[in-house]
Amino acid sequence: MKKFNSITSMLLVTSLIIFGCSPVAKDKTKHAGETSLKSDWKKNEENAKGSKVNFFMWGGDEGINRYLDEWVAPHLKKQYNIELKRYPMDATEFINKLMTEKRANNTSGEMDVLWINGENFKIAKQQELLLGPFTSKLPNFQQFVDTQSDDIKYDFGFPTEGFEAPWGKVQFVFAYNSDKIANPPKSIEELKDWVKQNPGKFTYPAPPDFTGSAFVRHVLHENSKDYIAYLNKYDEALIEGEADQVWKELNEMEPFLWREGKSYPQSLSQLEQLYKNGEVWMTMGYDEANASNLIKSNEFPATTKTFVLDQGTLSNTHFLAIPYNAPNPNGALVLINELLSPSAQMKKMELEYWGENMSLSVNRLSEKDKNIMESIDRGPATLSQQELSSHRIPEIAADYVQWLERGWMNNVANN
Repeated sequence: MKKFNSITSMLLVTSLIIFGCSPVAKDKTKHAGETSLKSDWKKNEENAKGSKVNFFMWGGDEGINRYLDEWVAPHLKKQYNIELKRYPMDATEFINKLMTEKRANNTSGEMDVLWINGENFKIAKQQELLLGPFTSKLPNFQQFVDTQSDDIKYDFGFPTEGFEAPWGKVQFVFAYNSDKIANPPKSIEELKDWVKQNPGKFTYPAPPDFTGSAFVRHVLHENSKDYIAYLNKYDEALIEGEADQVWKELNEMEPFLWREGKSYPQSLSQLEQLYKNGEVWMTMGYDEANASNLIKSNEFPATTKTFVLDQGTLSNTHFLAIPYNAPNPNGALVLINELLSPSAQMKKMELEYWGENMSLSVNRLSEKDKNIMESIDRGPATLSQQELSSHRIPEIAADYVQWLERGWMNNVANN
């Protein structure tokens, strides 16, 4: 994916470096954030005016950075006289920084808002590095977010419990060349049949590549008797009981893959290159607008379209959190609330900035905002927001993801 899936992969893998750290001692000192959580919203806004908010986030995408610098920052300055300062930093770095500050009983740090998800959020929450729960204070969260949605209640199978607010969503889609494929498959079973009828024209990246691992999870989803059970506490017996069918499906497909399944692309970029070269007729990934972006840059053929499976495709929500020792918790709350406004979310959907899905529920938007959203040009290959949102399925816990990746190596790659 052009943007967030590579970020997510980085967060999940690199965060394991710090996962084994010893627990941070509890700090009973009262922090400024506790007061902000007890204040009413008008008081939060008043206290935030004229302040500076430090936003720590991955900074590797020009479009995302321009969105914050050219649209969000001026809006925040005009509305609240708040200065937004963006600090590029990988999640592992700022989690380690917070751990150090916690051990030193530092009650006033440097970070106000963090862009976080997955294993890094789990670590931060378990180590009590976050302020919260705070989402119930945000007017836009209460008004526009589907608080009962599994991809809001859970972050890779770990309960969010109000400690982070959803900033955006990416959804897994399959891309295909409509010159070569008239009717794309709409289930894993149909895909398996298509692969057998078109040998050599399909493959997927080898897990633990993030995209390839997600493809395997789609096979699990369509063969699971109770997929939602994977959002509960880790149960190895559950995955062991259902994995045999996953390996069976993948092994039946393997001889008909690109290079007869004797080798796999090692990354999404390699798979996309095969697609660009015409060696395969499909690609995939966690970015519903990626195909449109690559058509725009003349890297993908103009005949490229995308589809989702009838039973759904994985939706990955990424979040914003506030550190326990944020120096400006009021400003942090105001910034996050503004980033959850319909205007900010729809601006983020535009291809010139980010092009990703909003984290808001379409059904909770006004008719005016729905019409504006539908008028946004997300590119010729991007599915409608309504179609995408109606086919979302949640991610499962990282423990299951890692178990499947090891299982794929033993039962498919080395079989």
